[in-house]
Amino acid sequence: MEKNQYIVAFEIGSSKIVGAIADKSSSGYVTVRMLEEERLINSVRHGEVKNVENIKGAITRILKKLENRIDGRISDVFVGISGRSLHSEISEVSRDLDSSNAITDQIIERIIQDSLRSNNSNYDTIDIVPRAFYVDKKETENPSGQFGSKISIKLNRIVAKPAIKISLKRVTDNVVKVRRYIVTPLATAEKVLTPEEKSLGCMLVDLGAETTEVSIYKNGSLLYFTTLPLGGRNITKDIENGLSVVEDVAERVKKNINNPLEPSNESTNIEGVNSADASQYISARAGEIIANIIRQISYANLNIEDIKSIVVIGGGAQLQGFNKKLEETAKITVKAGTVPHTFNILDYTINKPEYIQILSLLAKGAELLPTGETCMEINSYDDGAGLRVNTAPKPQVDEQPEETEVKKDKKSGKKPGRWKFFKDKLSGLLEEGDNETM
Repeated sequence: MEKNQYIVAFEIGSSKIVGAIADKSSSGYVTVRMLEEERLINSVRHGEVKNVENIKGAITRILKKLENRIDGRISDVFVGISGRSLHSEISEVSRDLDSSNAITDQIIERIIQDSLRSNNSNYDTIDIVPRAFYVDKKETENPSGQFGSKISIKLNRIVAKPAIKISLKRVTDNVVKVRRYIVTPLATAEKVLTPEEKSLGCMLVDLGAETTEVSIYKNGSLLYFTTLPLGGRNITKDIENGLSVVEDVAERVKKNINNPLEPSNESTNIEGVNSADASQYISARAGEIIANIIRQISYANLNIEDIKSIVVIGGGAQLQGFNKKLEETAKITVKAGTVPHTFNILDYTINKPEYIQILSLLAKGAELLPTGETCMEINSYDDGAGLRVNTAPKPQVDEQPEETEVKKDKKSGKKPGRWKFFKDKLSGLLEEGDNETM
C-alpha cells in the first residue's frame, strides 16, 4: 500500500509567519492537517526581510510546534514569494522551424529555456506563465504536434528584485531546506478563481498589510500582475499619526468602527478616539487604494467593460464596507474570495479566509511534489500507520481545539489551467536555475 505524501508550506508576510502541513493520498486527495503562526510587525517590510534573526526564530519555533504535533521530522518546505517589487513583464520569443517535422514539447521547453538567459539584470525571474502560442502567426492553444515554419510564444515573466529571494534564503539557511519557491499570488489565483471567471475577465485583489497584489485574467490567461505599495497598515498609520495614538489602538479603532466608509454614521468614542475623525482618515486612504486598484485595468490595456468581476482577499480587505465601496466606484461586481474547496480541512479553526494564501500554497505544493517524495520523514510503525497527530496537550504547545472534519465539496473543483503541463516543466527549469545561482 502506497504511503501518503506530506506537504509543508510557509508564508512569510508583513504581519505574520505561517507554517502548515497537508498530506496527499495515492488517489490525489489532499487533507490539511495543521497550521501554526506567529504574529510579527516590522520584521518584514513590503515582502523583504528586515530582521533576519526574528524571522529565523519564528520559523524555528513554528517548525518545532508542527513537529511536536506529529510523529516525524520536517525535511523541507515550500515557501511562498510575494513583495512590492513582484510583477509581470511581457516577453515574446520566436524560432524558425523545419516545417517537415512536428513541434514537440521538448522544442517548446528549449525555446522558453533560451528566453530565461535573456533575463533583465535588475530582476530575478521567479516564474514564467505562457499566455499565448502562435504557429505561423496563427494563435493556437497547444502547438505540440502541429507543423509550421515558425513558432512564437508570448510569456508573462514574473520577476522581483533579487533582495526578496536573497532575504528568504537568509532566514531559511541552517533552519530548513527550501524545496521550491512558489509565487503566492499565482498559486492563490489558481485555487480561488474559477475557470469561468478567468475566461470572462476577472481581477484578483489581495489587500495585505503593506502591499496590494493585483492579478488580471482574461480568456483563461494571466494578462497582468503587479504589486502596489499600499495596504491595510497604511490606514492604521494614518489614524496613528493623525490622531496621536499608538499603533495598536489605531488598529483596534479601524476594526471596530461600524462601516467607516459611510460618512453619515454617527460618531462614537472608541478607546478615546472619535470614530468620525478616524473615519475621515480611513475613507481617504481606502479611496486612494481603490483608485489605484481600478487604474491597473487600463495599465493592462483593458477597458472596465472587459472585467466582469473582482475577487478580494487578504487581511486588509476585512475593513468594513471596503468591497461595497470598490464595487460602487469600479461599477464591477465584487465578492470576497473563499477558502478553496478542493481539499479537506481537519481543523475548523483554520478554515478561514485569512488563511487562503497558505492553504493555496499547500495545494500548489501538492501538485508540484513528485510522486514518491515527501516533505516529512515519518516514523514507521508495525501497524503501518502514517501520520499520528498528538492529541494530548504538551507544555510547550498550546492546546488545540478538537478536530472537526469538514466535508469535501463533491464537485470536481477547478479544471487544470491551460498551461499546466508547460508550467510544471517551467517550474523545473526555474528550480534548476536556483540551484545554480543560490
